[in-house]
Amino acid sequence: MKRIAETLEFEVSPENSGERLDLFLSRAYPELSRSYIKRLIEEGLVSVNGGQKKPSYRVREGDLIQLSVPEPEPLRVEAENIPIEIIYEDRDIAVVVKPCGLVVHPSPGYTSGTLVNALLYHIRGLSSIGGVERPGIVHRLDKETAGLMVVAKNDTAHRSLVQQFAQRKTEKLYRALVKGLVREEHGIVELPIGRHPVDRKRFSTFSESSKPAKSEFWVLERFKKLELTLLRVKIYTGRTHQIRVHLSSLGYPIVGDTTYGFKRSSVPSEINTLLGECNMLVAYKLGFYHPSSERWMEFEIEDPEPFRSVLKRVRELEGSLG
Repeated sequence: MKRIAETLEFEVSPENSGERLDLFLSRAYPELSRSYIKRLIEEGLVSVNGGQKKPSYRVREGDLIQLSVPEPEPLRVEAENIPIEIIYEDRDIAVVVKPCGLVVHPSPGYTSGTLVNALLYHIRGLSSIGGVERPGIVHRLDKETAGLMVVAKNDTAHRSLVQQFAQRKTEKLYRALVKGLVREEHGIVELPIGRHPVDRKRFSTFSESSKPAKSEFWVLERFKKLELTLLRVKIYTGRTHQIRVHLSSLGYPIVGDTTYGFKRSSVPSEINTLLGECNMLVAYKLGFYHPSSERWMEFEIEDPEPFRSVLKRVRELEGSLG
């Protein structure tokens, strides 16, 4: 008998009606892979309106789905030759570009194909503080978000970087394409963020467990005909889903982010096709003090795919609309 770590509940919205049960849950709770969720359904750890269904069951609007997540089993993490871009490396750190679609570290259902699996192959020596499942991992990016990450190659560097993130001594800048025309040229959002009281896969500004969170944004470009806005965003705290929650709370969900209010029907279908399962959010600039030299270091990248292709097409469509 498996011990249950947590039980999650989801209600099917009209937008998701008709999806397969395993697909719906993999999108609703992306921390678990679809294959792993399928296994949980087959093991009877998923119920729909109190009864058992097959993975192929087509969910209906209003269905109440309960997912019981077992406690994780010990993982053995293997090195895998997954291509990643390493833009800087020395004896203490490495700075890499995480592509969209890559989970940062192994978890139930993602025992392979993660950034950690790639790091173990490409980088010799990683800090051990994160344990066997998270070697070298100092901070995270969501699966659907691409961008810069710094990795620790020894425990001393790891402690230094973790302290810098905790004390807000780092700089993190993002670009985000949002639905809606942002009126202000500049704004600051200071709304606390915590786990959503009902939907455990989400975070919210209305939670008893909320912690302070601060984000700042600037308008880079407006697409009036498509009703889209390109923003530069700086975060001063590192709450989970912070930018996604803050922008959604203002009424400007990130393009692609259906978890926080984006509707795929609100943009041309070709934009959704180019975007796939990614969000239009990229961590393009990262700054921190080197753990050994204490020298300030900054790294910046051009827009990775599919962010680049989507933005190019948005500009083309905006121009063609006269």
